[in-house]
Amino acid sequence: MGKKTINDFNNMVETEEKIVYLTAYDYLTAKMEEKAGVDMILVGDSLGMVSLGYDTTFPVTMDDMIRHCSAVRRGAPNTFIVGDMPYMSYQVSDELAVANAGRFIKESLVDAIKLEGAGPMIASRIKAINEAGILVMGHIGLTPQFMGQIGGYKAQGRSAAAALSLVEQAKRVEEAGAFSILVEGVPSAVGKAITERADFPVLGIGAGPYTHGQLLIYADMVGLYDNFTPKFVKKYANVGEVLVSAFTEYVRETREGVFPVDGEHTYKMKDEEAAEFWSLLEKEAK
Repeated sequence: MGKKTINDFNNMVETEEKIVYLTAYDYLTAKMEEKAGVDMILVGDSLGMVSLGYDTTFPVTMDDMIRHCSAVRRGAPNTFIVGDMPYMSYQVSDELAVANAGRFIKESLVDAIKLEGAGPMIASRIKAINEAGILVMGHIGLTPQFMGQIGGYKAQGRSAAAALSLVEQAKRVEEAGAFSILVEGVPSAVGKAITERADFPVLGIGAGPYTHGQLLIYADMVGLYDNFTPKFVKKYANVGEVLVSAFTEYVRETREGVFPVDGEHTYKMKDEEAAEFWSLLEKEAK
């Protein structure tokens, strides 16, 4: 089956077929996700923490994003890929936002870009990028690039006023020209309200079961990233434990001389070549 388009996602919304969305940051993970049949892959700036070891997403650069997005595209050539615009790649001006979004599309071959926020400035950025012919996904709720203003990685929209504000933000993002929106870390009632009032696909991550589709950070759902696990994550595997166990066994066997086993894990020479080799060595020693 070919790569899905915005028409396919809109049709999925119409037919109430859930959109499956996962993050990936490298070739191998993307390849596996495409085999599994995900509809959409996000190369999130969360790679700063998951892949690069930073404490936040702030240090991630355009070069980082393009390198990782390019690897994901090679791993998943037939999957719709969204690339995150990193911190300060779009905030300065509409012109810089369009230039960086265009560079993203040209150099990494992603299908769309995503940016955070819904204020008047961000709405202007979405409109400008969209008018340049680039698909834009919005992102509201728990927005890591605004974590200083929202008080850290905390659920948003828990008061009636804050919940209403998020519904209004989603509409603003839609009116600015985004083709879809990601809603993160909000009560399920807020996710439901936004979805019921939207005329574009609403993807949720920690936004309840009522959105048009779900996103998870792959490293969370397979137990690879263990620094912390958000409440909304379901662990489908514990790959981290499997890897630590395998690495520990390798360390033990190597130190004890159990691995490698000659003949089982090694290459062989023909007997006559081996005999000549040892003969040559003896001659060299004389």
